[in-house]
Amino acid sequence: MSPEDRRKMIIQAVLPLIAEHGSAVTTAQIARTAGIGEGTIFRAFKDKDELVEACVFEATRPDGMLELLSEIPLDEPLEKRLADAADVLSAHLERLGAIAGAIHRSGTRKRGQRGDRKASFEAMRAALAELFEPEREKLRLSPGQLGGIFLSLLLSRSRDDQAGLGTGALIDVFLHGAVKAQ
Repeated sequence: MSPEDRRKMIIQAVLPLIAEHGSAVTTAQIARTAGIGEGTIFRAFKDKDELVEACVFEATRPDGMLELLSEIPLDEPLEKRLADAADVLSAHLERLGAIAGAIHRSGTRKRGQRGDRKASFEAMRAALAELFEPEREKLRLSPGQLGGIFLSLLLSRSRDDQAGLGTGALIDVFLHGAVKAQ
């Protein structure tokens, strides 16, 4: 296994531990979970802090979520596509929240590698825009604009769901408006 492949394997194995323990995770836990010796950790990473930072960086990357969004079938009804997209984004945000919370609880300050938030947001918006493409001729706004609005709506909902709307109700209001049909 190449050094880069070994690093990736360790990061993938350790992400759930980071979500649970933050930087308080031990090298013994890491080695056991990854199925490697503790020495292997230090051949792949300078120290435990570098591994934790690499895990946090990996968790913030939207690549896996974007791949899942691209797998949503475009021949499904738009409401179903948006519900699937909301589920994918919610799972991604939940993972981010778990890792950020665990890191915070373990007393580690944010530092090190940080992803490009603007580029991540744009990639997510573009992926959501693709879900609107089959209905392009029926839309009041461009797929890109709707992708951005829907993403903003989902991101704000994930932080503060005081209205208690389920995903179906949220999508219904998004697609059909707030005013009842007369």
